[in-house]
Parts: sequence; C-alpha cells; structure tokens
Amino acid sequence: MELRSIYNEILTEHNMHPNNKHEIEHPTIELRGVNPSCGDDITLKLQLDGDVVVDGGYTGTGCAISQASADMMLDLIIGKDKEEALRLGELFMGMIKGEVKEDEVLEELDEAIALRDISHMPARVKCAVLGWRTLSQMLDKEEE
Repeated sequence: MELRSIYNEILTEHNMHPNNKHEIEHPTIELRGVNPSCGDDITLKLQLDGDVVVDGGYTGTGCAISQASADMMLDLIIGKDKEEALRLGELFMGMIKGEVKEDEVLEELDEAIALRDISHMPARVKCAVLGWRTLSQMLDKEEE
C-alpha cells in the first residue's frame, strides 16, 4: 500500500472516530482556537497533575484535517509533561514548515506525521496547526 494512502487512512480514522473529541469534566486549563479563514473552531481542555497532562479533550467543529490533527495531538501529549508537549508542538510546526524532514526525528510525532505533506496545500496549513497552536498558547499562558 502506498504511503500516501496509509496517511489518508490515518486522517480519516481520526476524523471519523476520534479518541479525544469529548468534554473534560474539570479541566485545569482550556482555550478556544479559531481559524477564521475556514471556520474551524475548537475548544481544547486539559487536566494537569503538576506539570503532567493526565487527560485532554476537545470539542468544536471544523474540517477533517483540523479535527484529525487535534485528535492525534492529544493522543501524543496525554501522559507527557508540559515541556515535552511544547517540544512536540515545535517539532510538528517544524515539520509543517518543512524545516524538519528527517524521518527518524519525525517518528516522535507518531501518527501526526501523516500531516507532513500539508505544506503543499497552503490553504490547509492553518487547519492542521489549529490544535497545536492552541496547545502552545494555552501552555505558554499557563506559565505566566
């Protein structure tokens, strides 16, 4: 099976059957992220125990790319500390911008690597980074 086909299956699975699209009862932090150019609108909620993300979820609407990306992001960061979550976010952004291309480095992103070619579709970049940008803003604000 072609790699692009596998990536499409991953995106479809996360969009149609998201693991993390649900409310969080008592989030420690939450932030709404909006992509005004296409209407993607999510609210990201995290439960922290100290610096560790112990649970997370998102609600909202948007295109398949924004929804799948947010879901994959949460799969990746739950169980990680804030510093590691931010580092993974920077790695994801580097991948999207084409600054990080080494497969062995990008493997840390697990299924989120399926979005690596989104940079070839500039109109969809904002969709792919919405959840990650919201996460970064949320954790940076929480540090203040």
